[in-house]
Amino acid sequence: MKPLYHRQMNRTLYSLIGYSLLPVLIIRLLFKSIKASNYRQRIYERLGFVKKIPMPVIWIHCVSVGEFRASISLIDTLIKQYSNHRILVTSTTPTGSDAIKQHYHNKVLHLYFPFDLGFIVKRYIKQIKPELCILMETEIWPNLIHALKKNSIPSILVNARMSERSLKKYQQFAASLVKQTLNNLSLVATQNQNSADRFIQLGAPKNKVVNAGNIKFDQNPKSNNLATTAIGKITQARTVVTFASTHEGEEKNILQSFSTFKGKTDFLLVFVPRHPERFNQVEKLIKSYDLTIERRSSARSATQADALLGDSMGEMMSYFEVSDIVFMGGSLNDTGGHNMLEPAALSKPIIFGPTVFNFAEISADLLEQKASIQVNNADELFEQITQLLADKKQLKSLGDNAKQYFDSQQGAVNRLSKLIAEII
Repeated sequence: MKPLYHRQMNRTLYSLIGYSLLPVLIIRLLFKSIKASNYRQRIYERLGFVKKIPMPVIWIHCVSVGEFRASISLIDTLIKQYSNHRILVTSTTPTGSDAIKQHYHNKVLHLYFPFDLGFIVKRYIKQIKPELCILMETEIWPNLIHALKKNSIPSILVNARMSERSLKKYQQFAASLVKQTLNNLSLVATQNQNSADRFIQLGAPKNKVVNAGNIKFDQNPKSNNLATTAIGKITQARTVVTFASTHEGEEKNILQSFSTFKGKTDFLLVFVPRHPERFNQVEKLIKSYDLTIERRSSARSATQADALLGDSMGEMMSYFEVSDIVFMGGSLNDTGGHNMLEPAALSKPIIFGPTVFNFAEISADLLEQKASIQVNNADELFEQITQLLADKKQLKSLGDNAKQYFDSQQGAVNRLSKLIAEII
C-alpha cells in the first residue's frame, strides 16, 4: 500500500520542504561553481531580486539549452506579433543563460528563473509584472503558478510532455498538489495526444488541455557557417561519428566497446558531453584508453587522432553537420534521451540507446519511418556503426527518411500563436 501522505501533499507542505532546502540549493550552486564558475553568478536573481521592467512583458521559461533551442521559433513569433512587449526569457542553468544571450543579444530580456518559494516568486512577479507566463515542457511549479493565478496573470504549459514514468511518479508522490497546480494553469498545450491524456489523468480539466503538436519540429536548426568550416578543417576528410549530449558513464561504455571494435573500421570519434564542466573529465577518460585526442578549442587537425572533444558551446549543429552518423546520448543510461530532431533536420542517420522516455513518441515514429536505429547497449551500437559505414545506401536512406519525417510534422508554433492570442 502506498503511503497516504504522499498522495495528499499540499502546497503548504511543499513550501515548508522548499524553505528547509533553500540553504541546500544555494550551497549546491556554490559547490557546482567550483567546476563551472557561472553557477555562482547572479544568484540574487534566483532569489527574486530583479529590477522592474517598465514595458509590458511576455515571460517564457526554458530550463536549459535544449528547451531554449526548441523554443526559438516560438520566441521569434512572439517578438514579431507583440512588438509593444518585451520578451523575457528565463533559464535555470548557466549554459541555457549563455545560449540565450549569444543567440538574441539585446533582442530579448534575460534573467535566471526564481526558486519556487512564495516570498521569492511574489517579489519576482511584482517586479516583472508579466501579462503572460509561458512554461516549457514539464515546468510545473506550484508556488509560481499559484501566485500568477492570484494576480490574474494567465500561465500556460507549452510543448508539454508527460511520460508514463513521470505520470506514475506524480500519482505516487504528489497527486493532489499536481492536480491543484494544473487547475491553476490557463492552458496545457501538449506535444502529442498521449501526453494530453496523461495530463487529464493527473487532473487537468479537459477543456484546458489541447494537443498542439511539438514545436521542436518548427525549429529551423542551422549550423553556424564559420563554426562548421572550422570544425570541418579539423576533421577534414575523416569519417565522423558524433556522440552527442553524453552523460557520465556513457562515455566509458562507449569507449570500452570501441576498444573491442577498433581496427575493424577507421573513423573519428567526436564526443560532445552534455555538461561543459565534464570536458576535462571526459578528456582524461579517453586518454585512459590509450587513445589520442584533440580538443576543438585548440586543435588544428584531427587527421591522426582517435577522438575529438567538442569542448565548445553553441556549436552542436556544426558537429552534426560534419557527421556521417550521430548517436544521441542520455539514452544508454536512465536520463531518457535527448533531442533527435536536430540531426534529423540535417538528414543525418541517427542511433540511440534503449532509454528514450523523454522522446518516446518521436523515437517510436523515427523507428517506424526507418529513420533511426535503436540499440540495447554500446556493443550493439558499434555493430550498427560498422554495418552502416559499410552500407552507404542504408546510411543515406536513414538520413533522408529522418529529414522527411521532420518536415512532415511542422505547424505547432502557428497553432500555439493562435492560442496565445486568445489568452492575451
